[in-house]
Amino acid sequence: MSYSELSVEERATIQVSHAQGLSLRRIACLINRSPSTVSREMRRNRDAAGSYSARVAQQRMKVRRQACRPMRKLLPGSERFELVIHMLRQRLSPEQIAGKLRSMNIPSLRDAYVCRETIYNAIYA
Repeated sequence: MSYSELSVEERATIQVSHAQGLSLRRIACLINRSPSTVSREMRRNRDAAGSYSARVAQQRMKVRRQACRPMRKLLPGSERFELVIHMLRQRLSPEQIAGKLRSMNIPSLRDAYVCRETIYNAIYA
């Protein structure tokens, strides 16, 4: 069985069912999930008082998802992005830009190297 995140509706069902005093196993049956999934969800997202809120759980999930993503190397407005745009306007190819960035020795762009795929992704984003 493949992994899928809990939906907003499933989180709401967990919240209402927990407030009604249903067991974790019964809640798991209601949303067709494993009891360990429900247990982990409630443990991960309950507040200091021990209550569970679907809204808070959804917000925390979004924060955790953002935190696990790697930082983008070419953020619009950054010095590196502007340098790449400047080189593109000079009609250099992404392959040439990647090579030039690798050979440049600019202290503020110490880790300036980006591969050609990253440059293509920035162009077509």
